Amino acid sequence: MFSKFSPASRRVLRVAEQECRNHSHYYVGAEHLLVALLEERDSAILQGLEAGGIDVREVHAEVRRALGTGEERLWEGILVTPRVRKIVALAERRAGDREIAPIDLFEALRSEGSSLAAEILRRAAPRNTASAAE
Repeated sequence: MFSKFSPASRRVLRVAEQECRNHSHYYVGAEHLLVALLEERDSAILQGLEAGGIDVREVHAEVRRALGTGEERLWEGILVTPRVRKIVALAERRAGDREIAPIDLFEALRSEGSSLAAEILRRAAPRNTASAAE
């Protein structure tokens, strides 16, 4: 499933898994993935967010709050949610023949659209103030 990941995307996955453990969750979900993508500090992702008027620090803080904490548990392994599997499949299609880069994962997360992580990104985008003034 992760064979086409670039080294940077593999780092993202490791950070997402660690986020999962830090929050005592037994699964890697879209929110863990978004935290990891933001922490990777990929220039393409950061530029895209900045161009969209999205404050990376605010998004990072909101998604961390949304993660909360799970119950303490013994670790027998971590599951990858069906939504993250869908995000990876979308990223694979986006990447085509090249390795999957963090920006592919980020754009796939946004385009999948039904996760809390995608909703946080949508809410972080500034509203069109010109239409509000009319």
